[in-house]
Amino acid sequence: MKKPKRALMHLIAPVILILTLFIFSCSDSDTSANIELSFPSEHYDAALDGRLIVLISEQNETEPRFQLRDDSKTCQGFGMDVTDWKPNEPLKFDMEAFGYPIHSFKDLPSGEFFVQVLFHKYETFNRADGHVVKLPMDRGEGQQWNRAPGNLYSTPQKISIVNGKFPELTLKLDQKIPPIAEPEDTKYVKHIKIKSKMLSDFWGRDMYLGAHVLLPEGWETHPDVTYPLAIMHGHFPSDFGGFRTTPPDPNLESDFSERFNVEGYNRIVQQEAYDFYKTWTGPDFPRVIAIKIQHPTPYYDDSYAVNSAAQGPYGDAITYELIPYIEKQFRGIGEGWSRFVYGGSTGGWEALAVQVKYPKEYGMCFAACPDPIDFRAYCLVNIYEDENAYYKEGTFRKTLVAGHRDNLGNVDATLRDMNYRELVLGTKGRSGQQWDIWEATYSPVDEEGYPKRIWDRLTGKIDREVADYWKENYDLAYILKRDWAKHGNDWANKIHLYCGDMDNYYLNNAVYLAEEILSETSAPYYNGEVDYGDRAEHCWNGDHENGNHISRLRYHRMFIKKYVEKLHTVAPKGADLKSWRY
Repeated sequence: MKKPKRALMHLIAPVILILTLFIFSCSDSDTSANIELSFPSEHYDAALDGRLIVLISEQNETEPRFQLRDDSKTCQGFGMDVTDWKPNEPLKFDMEAFGYPIHSFKDLPSGEFFVQVLFHKYETFNRADGHVVKLPMDRGEGQQWNRAPGNLYSTPQKISIVNGKFPELTLKLDQKIPPIAEPEDTKYVKHIKIKSKMLSDFWGRDMYLGAHVLLPEGWETHPDVTYPLAIMHGHFPSDFGGFRTTPPDPNLESDFSERFNVEGYNRIVQQEAYDFYKTWTGPDFPRVIAIKIQHPTPYYDDSYAVNSAAQGPYGDAITYELIPYIEKQFRGIGEGWSRFVYGGSTGGWEALAVQVKYPKEYGMCFAACPDPIDFRAYCLVNIYEDENAYYKEGTFRKTLVAGHRDNLGNVDATLRDMNYRELVLGTKGRSGQQWDIWEATYSPVDEEGYPKRIWDRLTGKIDREVADYWKENYDLAYILKRDWAKHGNDWANKIHLYCGDMDNYYLNNAVYLAEEILSETSAPYYNGEVDYGDRAEHCWNGDHENGNHISRLRYHRMFIKKYVEKLHTVAPKGADLKSWRY
């Protein structure tokens, strides 16, 4: 009986070997497929540096380049750095490149998909600190990789993935995103742009700052009046879009806001903009100059309005170059008490940051839903005590840290998801997204000149030395506590914080901690305001009467009135508080 079994095994062994080799060859084919790319010389006649991003989506109603996001509705992306890519030169995409949300090409599901490739163009900067870095220069779009003028992309193409095998592709990046037109001046809205000497010296090339300026009613007919300056910080806005001199368009096709679950939200936005115009020009609104600062950097759509190692002296450039220029051009009073700052989210952090960093140069701040102002609550991470940003770890299990929630607490993205998406969009802090700009603002630079990571982007392990640097330089709540004895007299009556207690990014946690510090101040007491919105989401700004979808459109009219009502608490004796109230 044994001999036939041996004979059978001799026959089976070669078959097993052949099957094994076949299986391995099939799995190897997952990453041996080629995506060959090129761009025509009609778009660029010189070699390019930048980031190639392959995008794979299930539908093409909107292009794949607009579908990469943090939640479960995202498309798939893979990223690859490129140096010295010449026109018409075929380039093979790295099939081992890191991907989000699926990390490897070989793990993609079978099915029918659309593929598109985008090239995000970098420039070379020879900085004053001796570092040479390659970064994407903002081109008027506010550091949006999928909309940046000059970026190249391919026409979406339908493909089939079968049993993990990606097809051979030859794609030409024959589309080029066109330039953005400069906004035009109107009676009320003016646009300025100045070359910053400070920033140009740091970056080794001409760098500019700008602002959209909203003039008060009667500015032209009161040539001898000087005005307070209302400074709005926040993400790169294209214009004073919240100021509309005509009624809403009756032919506007109604849309639906998924975020706010509101039908016809575009009509609401137009109506609010028109209502603001009527309020601004009405008889009872304070006459001030309102501005929106424009300070995009090679890392983000704005600089966070402070000096930093990786981005340069943006805080000083804005405070000592841009704002005095605006006041001189448009008759601002030009004194610290007559300038106040406000904003939400990024703008909320910036409003508090410049008040903290420049105590005498700004007269009051109103910070709504600010980015983390206490790094013990860097969203849901305590960078001083936690070992890992991505997980809460125990002896027998570890739990992913949440990154985003809705107003009922439902989590739709983890912190790891959000960081992995950025890693696809850019290495070395070059994604142009939220977690990267925080590092570009708060971190020292590494040996190459790029921002040091607060944690390893793949593993989440926190770097304690970088955390200590953040604490001493950019943890606003800690700095307030540390320096209250020195600057308390200049901060008193000026600090106002607002946040929804269901902020989508858990930003309320840092506000709670900052409130504890402020409540313990003395000699003098901070004498400001901290307020929370019940079940309110991100962008809540202290409006208890209207929902988020309305209150977020009323920053100007709300905070300008609040400032004027409190102005007497910060204005020096003899200050002109009347001539501009005509």
